[in-house]
Amino acid sequence: MTAIPTGPVGYSLPLSPTGAAAMLTEPPWHFSGEVVMVDFRVDPTAAARFLPPGLDLGPHPGAAAAIFAEWQWCSESGTELAEPERCQFSEFLILLACEHRGTAVARCPYAWVDSPVPMMRGWVQGMPKQFGAVHQTRPRPVGLAGPRPGTPGRFDGTLSVRGRRVAEATVHTKQTVAEPPVLHAVPLVHSLMFPSWAGAPAPARLVASAVTGVEFGEIWSGDGELRFPDPPDEDFATLAPVEIGRGHVFSYAETLVGGRPLDS
Repeated sequence: MTAIPTGPVGYSLPLSPTGAAAMLTEPPWHFSGEVVMVDFRVDPTAAARFLPPGLDLGPHPGAAAAIFAEWQWCSESGTELAEPERCQFSEFLILLACEHRGTAVARCPYAWVDSPVPMMRGWVQGMPKQFGAVHQTRPRPVGLAGPRPGTPGRFDGTLSVRGRRVAEATVHTKQTVAEPPVLHAVPLVHSLMFPSWAGAPAPARLVASAVTGVEFGEIWSGDGELRFPDPPDEDFATLAPVEIGRGHVFSYAETLVGGRPLDS
């Protein structure tokens, strides 16, 4: 008996007869990266305007972080590692401290990446990723063109969007610390939503990222600097720093296994 075709399949678009054309492979997704991060504070009123129902500012209103990261990722099979242009990308994001029913979480109101796969993966998660040009200082074990790993040094990060310099950060590392930065050690809560296209839009749902295999390398901290020279929109401008905190540089790894819905 001839099998009845079931139609094209895939974890994500584009669909194809075997699913091989899908832009995203099925999770889990493994990430290893290098992070340059600056803690800062924003106007609590501005931060509150970015929080959907179900989230509140918690005990640290206005606490925020700007994060630059260079990532290498792969699915469970690891096949993506054979294609560096596919498995590597850079990212910038802002995190706002908040709570969900008394549990500390973080909200990401803005994020940029320089590759289409992580942008689409962000949309699947409910993470607001856009295209941007992200660069950061890389430590070098030899020579003078960069700070040496495991020693004090200067690390910079930049984000440009549509030809505009949106964010600049500098971290002057001085010493190692035992505890990771708070906003890099709590769950991220996103809004999973679908704009109207074929009928009424579905209501946005709060979802939290579920991760395993979290690893921090040696964490270096020191004085931080952060500037938003040319904000991309008036809402982003309201998140301008009112106070700059510490800067941090570290290696980080995690496995993203999926998301879980949160009741609002």
